[in-house]
Amino acid sequence: MNRILKMTLWAGVATILLSAGVIAAYLRFTMGLGATTNLSDTFPWGLWIGFDFLGVGIAAAGFTIVASVHLFHLHRFEPIVRPAILTAFVGYLLVILVLVIDLGRPEHFWHPLVMWNPHSVMFEITWCVICYTTVLSIEFLPVVLEKFRITTPMKILRIISTPLMIFGVIFSTLHQSSFGSLYLIVPGRLHELWYSPLLPVLFFISCIAAGLSMIIFESYLIERKTKRPLPHDVLSTLGKVVAVALAVYLVVRVQDMAGRGVFGDAFVWSYQSGFFLAEVAIGFLLPMILLMITPVRESRRGLFLCSILVILGFATNRMNTAITGMEKWPNQTYFPSFLEILIVLGIATLGFVAFYTISTYFPIFGTEEQHHAAKKSNPSLLWLDEIKSVSQP
Repeated sequence: MNRILKMTLWAGVATILLSAGVIAAYLRFTMGLGATTNLSDTFPWGLWIGFDFLGVGIAAAGFTIVASVHLFHLHRFEPIVRPAILTAFVGYLLVILVLVIDLGRPEHFWHPLVMWNPHSVMFEITWCVICYTTVLSIEFLPVVLEKFRITTPMKILRIISTPLMIFGVIFSTLHQSSFGSLYLIVPGRLHELWYSPLLPVLFFISCIAAGLSMIIFESYLIERKTKRPLPHDVLSTLGKVVAVALAVYLVVRVQDMAGRGVFGDAFVWSYQSGFFLAEVAIGFLLPMILLMITPVRESRRGLFLCSILVILGFATNRMNTAITGMEKWPNQTYFPSFLEILIVLGIATLGFVAFYTISTYFPIFGTEEQHHAAKKSNPSLLWLDEIKSVSQP
């Protein structure tokens, strides 16, 4: 009974946030950006662009895990391939949705497909996102085919799987770093605490830590709901990799700031330095130290806590780069409008609902046989299946 009440509560919250997001998006499309956002010609990129950076980053586990298992044959990570692909697939679909919402003329979203500008970083990002989302849809297809026991297309997928994965890793690697390249053209505007010639490198390293942390975060929540845990030794190993990625990131960033002579600015109190110190201390340094402690890595709750810290730090870094660091030059403080916030909350809720629903009814955590066995041991899932069967004609 308590479990059903909790499900009803979260379902109610999700319904409210999704409904509010749909209404806010409708107002944005009918009234325009000027009437519904706090964006301007002086500050054209805000919360939505920062959310896009976040979404692409936490989806990085897709190419990281796929490359590790299928290209470098680290088969111990095989159990998290499907969760990683699903995370990336849902993440990229949401990123595309936000990009369309953020466009001043959303009806022109198709222009980059036919109006090429190969000298633009944005052109490269657009095509990489489109191509990688296509690759992810094909990589996710075996899950659907397995669910409905369709075997014929599997032969074709096996033939093209290796080159497909290679292309996916290339596309994802290119645009993960290219998001940092977008800000290389504004050295006089982006605050020196975030601007760096190494921004593409820093973006790439941090997205690896964030993507793997998202897998740990999701696996903990899914385990609590479906009783289908991932092997803990795999999650513990992921914790080690995250700690290494965070350490490399901090070393590169500190050395870069010291070389440019701006490291001391972090300790001269200002609006920007406060956000910078919070970002680095809470989101990078603290989880790195915790993940180096063996009892923390061996604890599922410890790993879960560290994953939250890394994701928060990553989100703060992307928002600081997109918003806080860009407020210095125009001497203008930007804060998103209520409708901007509602749209982001609605899209984030859509992502969680999509991941939970798909992972509940499709064999994401294990094979189809293991999936059915888990359902039989979990009354709440049987209850959901019964409701689903009644609702179908």
